[in-house]
Amino acid sequence: MFLPRNYGTWLLLFLLISPTLFAPSLSHLDSRWAAKKRHMREKVREMFYHAYDNYMTHAFPHDELKPLSKSFTDSLSELGNLKLEHLPQDYNGSALTLIESLSSLVIMGNNTEFERAVIWLSENLTFNIDARINLFECNIRLLGGLISAHILATDSTNRLVHGSYKVQLLNLAEDLGRRFLPAFDTPTGLPYAWINLKYGVMENETTETSTSGCGSLILEMGALSQLTGDPRYESAALRALRKLWSMRSSLNLLGTTLDVITGEWIEYSSGIGAGVDSFYEYLCKAYILFGKEDYWRMFHSAYLAVQKYFRHGSWYHEADMRTGKATYWQLTSLQAFWPGLQVLVGDIGAANSSHREFVYVWEKFGVLPERYLLDHQMLHPTEKYYPLRPELAESTFYLYQATKDPWYIQVGESIVNSLNSYTKVEGGFASVRDVTTMQLEDHQHSFFLAETCKYLYLLFDDSFLVDRNYIFTTEGHPLPILSSWHERLPETYIPTNWTYAKSGLPTRPASAMSLQVCPATALRSGYGVQQIESACHVPDSRGDHRCFTDEECGVDSTNCRRRSCSMAGYCGLWI
Repeated sequence: MFLPRNYGTWLLLFLLISPTLFAPSLSHLDSRWAAKKRHMREKVREMFYHAYDNYMTHAFPHDELKPLSKSFTDSLSELGNLKLEHLPQDYNGSALTLIESLSSLVIMGNNTEFERAVIWLSENLTFNIDARINLFECNIRLLGGLISAHILATDSTNRLVHGSYKVQLLNLAEDLGRRFLPAFDTPTGLPYAWINLKYGVMENETTETSTSGCGSLILEMGALSQLTGDPRYESAALRALRKLWSMRSSLNLLGTTLDVITGEWIEYSSGIGAGVDSFYEYLCKAYILFGKEDYWRMFHSAYLAVQKYFRHGSWYHEADMRTGKATYWQLTSLQAFWPGLQVLVGDIGAANSSHREFVYVWEKFGVLPERYLLDHQMLHPTEKYYPLRPELAESTFYLYQATKDPWYIQVGESIVNSLNSYTKVEGGFASVRDVTTMQLEDHQHSFFLAETCKYLYLLFDDSFLVDRNYIFTTEGHPLPILSSWHERLPETYIPTNWTYAKSGLPTRPASAMSLQVCPATALRSGYGVQQIESACHVPDSRGDHRCFTDEECGVDSTNCRRRSCSMAGYCGLWI
């Protein structure tokens, strides 16, 4: 077959100007994904109301729903599963799941039900009850839910259409916050883990608490101080946080459990999972919300230590806070929040890497088991359950917001389909007791409505966030970022959410975190703008990696370890 001499040129031009003949148009692809997102949004809405309506029918006003037996449990207190006739006379229920659902109702556009719930809580809820409650859980669930709902109720868009709101939720939140304060009356300022809402700290109360339990109170209690003008709540939480930070090791690592009276560590092994997770989360988010440089300095040091001592490839193991030596090689479902936190500091590459490993385990079992032994590639023999946790959906939402990669929409679809296939029952959504058999457990945790459904909904429809600036608490309750709450608005968190580098090059090599910029915008001295793949990455001084001293070597991007200069004069991980 004869081809003209300039055939290649014409073919190239033809392909450039006629791509629609060989592939779907961009607008067609966008339309297809938009339709997919609308379809998935409605599936999540159906999930939420199936869980919510069953709670309101079978469990309200008690804490949580038991979907298999269509009954209730009061999970936040030691009232347990007492029958109605055996409850204290002054106990009407904390309506935990209702409070946890308030911001989800607003996000899904149901202002009528939101208003009805606010009115009921205003008229019926009391915390003057003889009940021993967990401070951390009540802080993130009840106090956080009430504060967030109060802010939404007073939003300028007038979400309460009949104007019936008179700051009742804030009054309830302040009453609850006052009942928290006796827990902080310790020699160390670290709060007791348990407190009686009516009588304060009980005699012979346990003095053991977790790092999360005393280090993850600052968002809710700080917001309460901002809203009421009473500094006691923020001061108590901040004093505890600073005391906890002072107990770190020389490696900038913390343990998991400690004694609030002596200030001594009980468990030295630690990671990014249960008992510690929200401590890291709240350092970063407190900086965003309140603008105190102290929070950033603590988070910066803690994040680098985590990447240096806990990270192994895409996974994070546990280590001894004193030595940095690995102790337990295991994945826990709570660790799945970490990629979402990494998105907030711009460490997208690292976030995507670990997120994909969690997705792999989810797909392997159909849901995410509570604990998976990495060194044996097997389930933990006694922790095979999945209690409808939200962390993987949360990180998927953050990564989609950062990248707009449709793969994350597919991950969200897989999560939704698994939840409907394995956990949906006539009376709601049930936890999985054993992921190998998908045997169910009679418990629908309130965080399924507060977080799991919310993050999945926002993944497919983020219209609630348009022209608004929020951070989400560890329980998924939105709090607005307001300049009036800042001592000084962080230079890297300006209203447009755009991160920029300060003018002038640093005098010595610096990481994206020390510059307080997203890694992709970090400046490399002498070489112009270079994309940095990790928030802790400090480039070598020279592009050819030659060196005379260790000072000319940077920090490795994959594990945040400092590089050194070899005898041959090259930077690397030689030690």
